[in-house]
Amino acid sequence: MRGTADFSPSFSCPPVSGPPRDPHPSSARRSAVLEIAHEVGFDLAGLAPLDAPPDALRFERWLDEGRHGTMAYLERARRVTVDPRRQWPTGRSLLVVGFAHSRASIDLAVGERIARYAAGRDYHNVVGKRLQRLRRRLQAEGLVRPGSAFVDATPLLERSHAARAGLGTPSKAANLLDRRFGPWFFLGEIVLETELEPSAPIDVPSCGTCTACIDACPTDAIVAPGEVDATLCISYATIEHAGLVPHELRERTEGWAFGCDVCSEVCPWGSKAPDLAERFGTRPEFEPRDEPGAALAEILEAGRHDDGEAHANRWRGSPLRRPGREGVARNAAVALGTRPSERGRDALLDAVEHDPSPVVRAAAAWALSFGHRADRGVAEALERALSREVDAEAADDMRRSLERRT
Repeated sequence: MRGTADFSPSFSCPPVSGPPRDPHPSSARRSAVLEIAHEVGFDLAGLAPLDAPPDALRFERWLDEGRHGTMAYLERARRVTVDPRRQWPTGRSLLVVGFAHSRASIDLAVGERIARYAAGRDYHNVVGKRLQRLRRRLQAEGLVRPGSAFVDATPLLERSHAARAGLGTPSKAANLLDRRFGPWFFLGEIVLETELEPSAPIDVPSCGTCTACIDACPTDAIVAPGEVDATLCISYATIEHAGLVPHELRERTEGWAFGCDVCSEVCPWGSKAPDLAERFGTRPEFEPRDEPGAALAEILEAGRHDDGEAHANRWRGSPLRRPGREGVARNAAVALGTRPSERGRDALLDAVEHDPSPVVRAAAAWALSFGHRADRGVAEALERALSREVDAEAADDMRRSLERRT
């Protein structure tokens, strides 16, 4: 599980064919499946029936209300999301696993931050490879007939299924909470073409009357307990959404350049969870890379000479590759506006005049107008940039930034 909802395809495995041996009685088979999941290295494991998840109706209402923003793929996959049997007609059970990650804060520079799960290697690959090993073990043992395996790679309400499998309790921030790890873990799933008894309810944490996440959300994106409006969410704006971000949302991003952890940070279960290293020792795949230590100004400056290939190479194997060069540079510009500095000012002035992307130029113009209102040189630079801007949407955005400045 991560700090934000995400149903886009990233990692999946084709089904494994071949009938299984069946030397085990049902209860022993069920126990063996969960035991092997832990042996492979997963921290949490449970079983749920493969049918409509508990939150199916809430999800459909969420779509009907337009809470998904520009994530049109969620609407396209509505039918199979609310009833996974449409996608896996031979599936009978769902094996859900959890893999913990660090909750140590990751700072790019003073006041500039990325979500913790993005510090190291892309979790899709890390958890996905472990899922492949688990699936091969299950096949070799003849315990079940495993079908597709996926990590955030298919239309599935994975947190709803995971809660049903006993991996945790849905929080008011729409995260999943475990008593040991809080919300700091990833989810993965394997469809089983063998019917197994679902996991029994376990002792899980509860939000009770706590509203810390709702009160602390910088953009008021948690519009009701358990319901997040993606169009107001910083994670959506910095990862899922392409193009220009609404001005009102830019002002409230608080230096977040990729994702947001605020709701998990203030959660009592999240704040008191031990860091990964304290419980397991080092998991090198989730250790921070060198690149996240780079200042946002450097990221923005590098973009001027980047045709996209340099970005892909720099962030290879990292979640930060996903928004593309334009998305990361846009986020860097906005973050530099909400956390102004002299170095950031220089990078923004360069970007507003020379960046190849109109989205980045517009974001840089907004950042200068928002973070450096009193700078006379900035006002002159913005006027020049606007007079030269050839992209109509970027020009309109720049004009609005200038109007708000005055």
